[in-house]
Amino acid sequence: MEASQPLLLITTETGGNMRSSNIGGQAVLEGIMMRNGGKYSVAVRKSDGEIAVDVQDYHSFIPWKTPLKIPFIRGIFNFIDSLVVGMKTLMYSASFFEEEEEVLLTEEEAAKQEKKDKLIMSVTVAIAVVLAAVLFMVLPYFLSSFVEKYTSSRMVMSIFEGVIRVAIFLIYIFLISRTKDIKRTFMYHGAEHKCINCIEHGLELNVENVRKSSKQHKRCGTSFLFFVMIVSIIFCFFITAESQVLRVVIRIALLPIIAGVSYELIRLAGSSDNAVINVLSQPGMLVQNMTTKEPDDSMIEVAIRAVEEVFDWRTWQKENR
Repeated sequence: MEASQPLLLITTETGGNMRSSNIGGQAVLEGIMMRNGGKYSVAVRKSDGEIAVDVQDYHSFIPWKTPLKIPFIRGIFNFIDSLVVGMKTLMYSASFFEEEEEVLLTEEEAAKQEKKDKLIMSVTVAIAVVLAAVLFMVLPYFLSSFVEKYTSSRMVMSIFEGVIRVAIFLIYIFLISRTKDIKRTFMYHGAEHKCINCIEHGLELNVENVRKSSKQHKRCGTSFLFFVMIVSIIFCFFITAESQVLRVVIRIALLPIIAGVSYELIRLAGSSDNAVINVLSQPGMLVQNMTTKEPDDSMIEVAIRAVEEVFDWRTWQKENR
């Protein structure tokens, strides 16, 4: 999933018209991951103040490139790719803060540990997807069924279900934002967006310019999830099955399609300043106020380092003037 943020940001920039750089990323534990094309970097601020950086080639979890180019289909695979890469980079950043003493492993032991880590990552991603489906698709449906005895309108039911879904999403964000670690992660999230906005508005990438850039971006994962909420309202309206079980099954089955449509919308929003697109982006931009916080300069330094490891922003700005 592409990673930057919204539209209010444009009003705070001073470097000319915005162009999409197509670079994206995410915040990790005390650091930032940035992805550009076939590479991604992870920069982490260690407890001793040093910035550790890891640069890796990016490989999709599927070996075929064609599905990654087909509109509405590519969003499904990109979403799963984002979960996999996100989990991998989170595990990398967490490794710097483990309290256990480091143990030197033999080559055979290291290979076994790597397989174990991949299995854990796969299971974690699978569980995350299942929990998301239950929390944001199944639960809102059952909660909305309580008003069914008051109305027979499918539109009213679909809108009410969507409102519950959005409410659960906002409450979830609010609750996790209360923890210290997540607050710092949201600050790094802000630093990530600020760096991308700085570049895309034609400013030199340095701490001063990044600091005054917006912490919101239309291509943000938060906006993507908000689009998912809205698109799901439209799709769920057309579910007419009589069986309650079948209604739930169809809702879950529609998730990949909803993700594919939402991905195309977020791509369009990230590359367009069309007035209608900007209006549609506003709700997601507002929600980003919850998932991004103003970073300090040390966090901005980490974000800049992550960007420069995989993106030649100077050349890009010259080619896009």
